[in-house]
Amino acid sequence: MTIELDRPPSVFDAGFPSVEYDHLPRPEDAHAVLRQARAQAPIALGPHGPELLTYELVHAVLRDPRFTVPPGFTLAAQGITAGELWDRVASSLLSLEGQAHHRLRRLVAKAFAPRAAARIRPTIAGVIDDLVTPLTAVGRCDIVTDVAEKYPIPVICALLGTDRADWRLFSDWTDDIMKTFSWEAAAAEPTIVRSWRELDAYLGDVIEARRHAPTDDLLSELVHAEDDGDRLSREEVLMLASTLLLAGTDTTRNQVAAAVETLCEHPDQWALLAAHPELVPNAVDETLRYSPIGIGLFRSAPVDVELGGVTIPAGTLLLLNGASANRDPGAFADPDRFDVTREFSSQVLTFGGGVHFCLGSHLARAELIEALTVITRRMPNPRRRACAPWKPLTGVTGPSALPLEFDTGF
Repeated sequence: MTIELDRPPSVFDAGFPSVEYDHLPRPEDAHAVLRQARAQAPIALGPHGPELLTYELVHAVLRDPRFTVPPGFTLAAQGITAGELWDRVASSLLSLEGQAHHRLRRLVAKAFAPRAAARIRPTIAGVIDDLVTPLTAVGRCDIVTDVAEKYPIPVICALLGTDRADWRLFSDWTDDIMKTFSWEAAAAEPTIVRSWRELDAYLGDVIEARRHAPTDDLLSELVHAEDDGDRLSREEVLMLASTLLLAGTDTTRNQVAAAVETLCEHPDQWALLAAHPELVPNAVDETLRYSPIGIGLFRSAPVDVELGGVTIPAGTLLLLNGASANRDPGAFADPDRFDVTREFSSQVLTFGGGVHFCLGSHLARAELIEALTVITRRMPNPRRRACAPWKPLTGVTGPSALPLEFDTGF
């Protein structure tokens, strides 16, 4: 006779608290909700599924091969399981798993290494300086519209080797395509697909030119990338280039604005960075921990998985709440205190972890370091002119506006 061991209860039947913060105007409001739930249990039930709240669970699942990126991210939950948009997202580097994912990461690893970000560092510095210099004479600006929104696209254009004068085209395409990763993707599907086709047509022409006449840029590296005779197809180069554009644009825009807002709310920290720019790299880690522009990452499992004393049913959409994990007192001392001199005993989870750790993290950090170095030095004594809410807290978020006044002449 076989004795079947009792299985842990389903995550939906374990009595975990419920959380809802989509409607809240600012991240600190969401953190209050998450802090209360985390004190009760390591998991909560959110509006889209279970949410892992503790550093230990989020860190573990990011590295657990039993959990994978849900095919199509959140498209299936919105009724999109086929068609051009589904095919594009399901075949992207962000969605691939196993050998297919490993192959692409291996082929592009050199192009996204730290030295690639270092090579473009002078361009990054020039872009942020060009944006900030005119503002220093008037002593006021909106950080979102005057700096953050204009900052990453010229950098990406330089990295890809495309015409910087076309940055507005790239910006508009990005705005449309990024709706794929929101909860409004179904309504925006025709617009998303149209813009994605236009982006492919533009990049396709550049890729063909690079095949015959390579230059010193990322597209040339991708076109000619090789590992033991294996090369990227035209479609794979297109996918990787568009992934970089999308992942490296909206996230950087919002993270720069979020970091500046946080520093503005802590003027002593702003002044400290202005006086000691060598602290800026550490400050970037602290802003990524304290004020990330994404609540977390979704995962699912093809079979039932036991985790944290409960069963996660197969196919469950699971949110790894990195924003909560980054404020977990079990991983970070005094986690609700913002401190640019913090000594980190745990890795900040904003860039993810495991096999899907953000491929563009080196570029993102370089852009944040240059931005915060210039802004804190050349916009001293900042004063907020108004307080604006953030964009919806699900998906990529950030301040919707950030009007500042500051001393001139720097």
